[in-house]
Amino acid sequence: MIDIVLVEPEIPNNTGAIARTCACTGARLHLVKPLGFDISDSAVKRAGLDYWHLVDLTVYDDLEDYFARRGDANLWLTTTKAPRGYAECDWSGDVTLMFGKETAGLPEWLREKYRGRCVRIPMVSEARSLNLSNAAAILTYEALRQQGFPGLLNYGKMHQEE
Repeated sequence: MIDIVLVEPEIPNNTGAIARTCACTGARLHLVKPLGFDISDSAVKRAGLDYWHLVDLTVYDDLEDYFARRGDANLWLTTTKAPRGYAECDWSGDVTLMFGKETAGLPEWLREKYRGRCVRIPMVSEARSLNLSNAAAILTYEALRQQGFPGLLNYGKMHQEE
């Protein structure tokens, strides 16, 4: 199982794109308040998010609430300040991928506490960061690849059976 945690997301389009990734992959989505947008039923319908019903969503009041309810097992923090790249990680089992808000990333105290569980996506030094939804998709699919894409249609296997 893959869990994607967004800490204080600010941009609704990014969260919508990540929700779609969750809907397509079976990953669970966790949102840690405050949110920079409305996720009420009416707001979701108005935004045309017709896949929202496929998203296993949990919302938390803050990081304290998140850790009290979920703990920190299998937690990986994503940050451009990480000591290692994501390709060095073993995500063959359950994995929780935590992402910070678009303008500030994850809080420094959290990155320090879990320094050994911080990972980054390689990029050129001149770039600040990838778009949040792109980063979430890259890491989600890497974890799924390592797990053998459980429960998902696998294109290669589909065509081998024909």
